[in-house]
Amino acid sequence: MGTDLFAVAQFFKFRIMEHTQESISADLTELGVVSGDILFVHSSFKSLGQVNGGPKTVIKALEDAVGSTGLILMPVFNLIDRPLRHKLWDFYTTPSTVGWLTEYFRRMTGTFRSDHYSHSVASRGKNAESFVSRHRSFIGRRSPWDLDPWGRTFGSNSPMHRAYNREGKLLMIGTGYDTCTYIHLVEVIHWNQRLEKDDSAAFNAIHRPVVGDYWDSRGSVVRGGVGDADCRLFQIRQFIDEMVIETGENPQPYWRDYWPQLSS
Repeated sequence: MGTDLFAVAQFFKFRIMEHTQESISADLTELGVVSGDILFVHSSFKSLGQVNGGPKTVIKALEDAVGSTGLILMPVFNLIDRPLRHKLWDFYTTPSTVGWLTEYFRRMTGTFRSDHYSHSVASRGKNAESFVSRHRSFIGRRSPWDLDPWGRTFGSNSPMHRAYNREGKLLMIGTGYDTCTYIHLVEVIHWNQRLEKDDSAAFNAIHRPVVGDYWDSRGSVVRGGVGDADCRLFQIRQFIDEMVIETGENPQPYWRDYWPQLSS
């Protein structure tokens, strides 16, 4: 009898700890996600804890939070060994290598994907298809990931740059700055400035933890919990513009290795 009661107690404890679509949506709203947001999401599904319904619940909660006029973007990158990325790329079938939630998102009916062999982005919501179209373009800044016929990885038509231009927000669900794609855009902007003076200038990589420490200290990041995850929310444009200035005026703490040492 005692064992049975213990089992029942554990069952209800487990059920109480489960996060639902409604609770996750409420957490997102409390964090600062509002209707109409363009939301670029980095995520660790595991960090959310027990979610009733799995990845679908999280995505539906995100859709609830941004509403019918909002847009959700997720990286669905193909970050296998660099020499194999373009050789094995298939627009329809190549999976995301940056997390379970992103791969589930990619495979959902109604999700659209940009055509890029390594830094593809998926979208759901208002104008989702057009937002990720024409990623394969040669308009905009050069980057070390550029490769024919895909063109400019972080160029003007890339989903990353469009979110920057259209006042998008970056949501980091249980992730740190080591996975922050937009640090690459800071690197790309600096590299293109150097290329204007010297076409042989090397691409330089930023030390991400130092960027994270600085940005967290600026007071522009909203911190809070979504499910069990520690989350960050901030404006993409503000982050890029301020970090370009900071890493240019105070370069010593930030810049580390050159392009051949980069892993992604």
